[in-house]
Amino acid sequence: MPIGTSILVTGGTGSFGKKFISTVLECFPEVERIVIYSRDELKQTEMARCYPVAEYPQLRFFIGDVRDLGRLKLAMQGIDTVVHAAALKHVPVCEYNPFEAIKTNVIGAQNVIEAAYYTGVKRVVALSTDKAAGPINLYGATKLCSDKLFVAANNYRGQNDIRFSVVRYGNVMGSRGSVIPFFLEERFKGALPITDSRMTRFNISLEEGVSLCLYALEHMWGGELFVPKIPSYHLPDVAEAVAPSVPVKNVGIRPGEKLHEEMITVTDALATLDLGDKYVILPAIPLWDIEEFKKAHNATSCPDGFSYNSGSNDHWLTVEDLRSLIIEHLDPTFEPLT
Repeated sequence: MPIGTSILVTGGTGSFGKKFISTVLECFPEVERIVIYSRDELKQTEMARCYPVAEYPQLRFFIGDVRDLGRLKLAMQGIDTVVHAAALKHVPVCEYNPFEAIKTNVIGAQNVIEAAYYTGVKRVVALSTDKAAGPINLYGATKLCSDKLFVAANNYRGQNDIRFSVVRYGNVMGSRGSVIPFFLEERFKGALPITDSRMTRFNISLEEGVSLCLYALEHMWGGELFVPKIPSYHLPDVAEAVAPSVPVKNVGIRPGEKLHEEMITVTDALATLDLGDKYVILPAIPLWDIEEFKKAHNATSCPDGFSYNSGSNDHWLTVEDLRSLIIEHLDPTFEPLT
């Protein structure tokens, strides 16, 4: 199934949005229109400079907020595919401004769903986060609500030829606010602040995140929550990879943080299938024949007691792995500070 010929990306000027759009431009010449929907005119202006109209006539820049249902309906006219990447995602900011997070991450998600219904969109993929599994902070709770809204949207599509699915993955290497770019900046200040030396995190590159989203668009039946199999790292190994000569300073876990991130809980696992290189959490209310889905994807059910946790993962990044990834994805001239 192709990804569509007209695509709208909410949060299109963010880290994921920019990588997704550049990938589509490079790999899918059949796409005739890409609408970059976001609320920051400065980021849109800067991005537009990178894509001159004469060379990229398929791009459209559309100022708007996912909180605004009317604006979304207008932006989705003639669109067949929506990728929903807009969110308030900074954990402390969401804790301090809880209803602002709810308005964007929950009400905004429902607005995207309703606008897609009203405008004849065919497929919608929403981005989730590992913090939505067993959430302990408001950001994770709002994204869990968003996930539930998108999965449940398939229940009342009626005669509409539309499908909704979700992709969930861990920390994106190099995205704004992530730990590796932070350590790269902090290494020259005399100490690297580590919240807890026991802490682990999942790791995924922007390219891998985009690939998962494209896979979902091409293979979705509607209602799946896709989870990739990705490696973990120990936080002290990141410090060692970036600046082995710089001392670390334990500053304590911030409000709303976990020691280990989880993408599939033990309870989720009861409805989770293993597809080989990824997992799929099935919708709570069956939308299609599960046995047919398993045959089509050569999938197997996860065992009792299974969970997918960054601390109990069986795939770990070493210090050298981390250095190679920094060179590949962040800074080709990187050398550890020794």
